[in-house]
Amino acid sequence: MSLVGEAGMRQLCQSRQIFRCSRSCLKGLLGQVRSRNRHRVVTGQAVQMVTAPSQEAPTQQEAAKKRVVFVVGGPGSGKGTQCDLISRDFSVPFFSAGELIRSLIASGCAEGKQLQDIILQGQIIPSAVTVGLLQKAMAETSSDTVLIDGFPRNTENRTVWQSQVGYDCEMVLLFDCPVEVMLQRLQQRRDGRVDDNEDTIRKRVQNFKSQMAPVLDYYRSIGKVTTINTDRPVEDIYSELSNIWRQRFVPTSP
Repeated sequence: MSLVGEAGMRQLCQSRQIFRCSRSCLKGLLGQVRSRNRHRVVTGQAVQMVTAPSQEAPTQQEAAKKRVVFVVGGPGSGKGTQCDLISRDFSVPFFSAGELIRSLIASGCAEGKQLQDIILQGQIIPSAVTVGLLQKAMAETSSDTVLIDGFPRNTENRTVWQSQVGYDCEMVLLFDCPVEVMLQRLQQRRDGRVDDNEDTIRKRVQNFKSQMAPVLDYYRSIGKVTTINTDRPVEDIYSELSNIWRQRFVPTSP
């Protein structure tokens, strides 16, 4: 059966394991934003609120160390599709702070509307908050291996992750895809992003390359980058990716 057939897509939707951060967490984040000070997305107090361990959650020292795989690539490079397949076949959870935020906005709840207003003003959420949300998501799963889609995006993300989480990733999966192919995919996808036109897509790709260059240089220097060419059919990409995953993360039988 084709991986991308109708039945296959239903399986992906049913099996997708994206861990949602609690609404209370985002309430705490958004509650720090005041209309009288709209240029500050999150105050120092909010950063502490999101990154500090709750009484219910294990502390950083108590939480089990995860084998974290960062999945990075330009927009339209196929990260989401391949993460879905790995999650389905190997029972590995994956999540993205960006998707968590988009889901909250799409829900139409008050917190989502507040967050949308902040983003529309061109402000950003500090790396410490993003990492805090990812930490909370990891703490809620018993799996010892997790996929993180679209993170880190820049050197600050990487350094904050290391200082805040206390350990680095096991591997970086880089999805390498030509700009023209990504452009074509995004124009055909029409997944609701109003900014998916040629000019903005090219800017997004350029931003990804410029911001990720030093991050990839760092991880290459310590041998953690695995590059996969994604200018191919989904099935071909997944054949290579699943083999890599089995060799790296699936225990061999004695």
